[in-house]
Amino acid sequence: MSQNNFPKLHNATWPGIVGKGPDSEPIISFDEMLQNTANAEVNGVKFDGVDIGLFDPHVDLDMDDDGIKKLADKVSSLGLEIGSVVAPIWGGPILGTKEDRVVYLDMLEKSCKLAKKLREIGVRPNGIVRIDTASSPEVWAKDPKGSQKIIVETLKEAAKIAEGYGERLAAEGEICWGGMQSWKTMLETLESVNSPFLGFQADMAHTLLYTLGYNYPEHRLLPEGYDWKDKSVWKAALKEMTDALRPWTIDFHVAQNDATVFGSGSHDKTGRHCLANDPNGKLDIAEDAGYWLRDEKGELTKAFKHMCWDGCMFPNEVMKKEDTWNNILAAMISVREKHGWKE
Repeated sequence: MSQNNFPKLHNATWPGIVGKGPDSEPIISFDEMLQNTANAEVNGVKFDGVDIGLFDPHVDLDMDDDGIKKLADKVSSLGLEIGSVVAPIWGGPILGTKEDRVVYLDMLEKSCKLAKKLREIGVRPNGIVRIDTASSPEVWAKDPKGSQKIIVETLKEAAKIAEGYGERLAAEGEICWGGMQSWKTMLETLESVNSPFLGFQADMAHTLLYTLGYNYPEHRLLPEGYDWKDKSVWKAALKEMTDALRPWTIDFHVAQNDATVFGSGSHDKTGRHCLANDPNGKLDIAEDAGYWLRDEKGELTKAFKHMCWDGCMFPNEVMKKEDTWNNILAAMISVREKHGWKE
């Protein structure tokens, strides 16, 4: 085993909520997600922390200082730290009404405030506040120019709010969000906002779908009917995309994807996360992560101090197995072995 101790290895707690609930399986509690994370171990190596969603029923965004302190104590008592946090901005779609945008910025400000307090307590040494546009590509496509203008103006305001709290925002590049639904649109949004307080969150599973051009076929990088056997074609596409988005990347999700999507119609598909060792997974996790973690010269960017596993919508039965988390941790260790460093 190499002795690399950076980037720190985090697990996400929101997969206990996303895709769960009344129409699906029961939500897995925050405490259980924490315990699963704390229990995982591979050759003496454990997770260093968790990234958390600031939404019910896991976290009360409006809790007082006492509640925030209890949250910090609960996490640190298990030997974990907190990294990036997810702002629950979906009640205020940017491409909705003026009132919606007020809600968006209000939820964002509350998230930055809570994130800052966790930092001041000492439980959150690094990480960003994760956002998207809370608006569908379908709405965006009705007026691409007008939509981009509204998105850019709103995200400029959002970046100013983050700056006031000493936080940075990271837009997670998912194909299901307008203004972020292709690698080129995402890049245009980042360049137009052009703020040091807004960067990109690269998720290995979601960005794989960028190369296939779902929701924006004109921007696809892999040829139609690509069969995944010729890896050189995939690596060239991955290189083009990462060369464009890596300079903006300030947060990173290790993930696996089988190149399929959820959703219906042409404009609301979103990525399917797979287990780290899924035989249908198209990513060579340890190798492909290097395209995000190293620059075009092959030097480590060290642009973020931790990375997080994100795997949503696994059945509860899978999420309750110890093996699931040990295999995920092993995949993350393999990334750090290849592209980590020691401090």
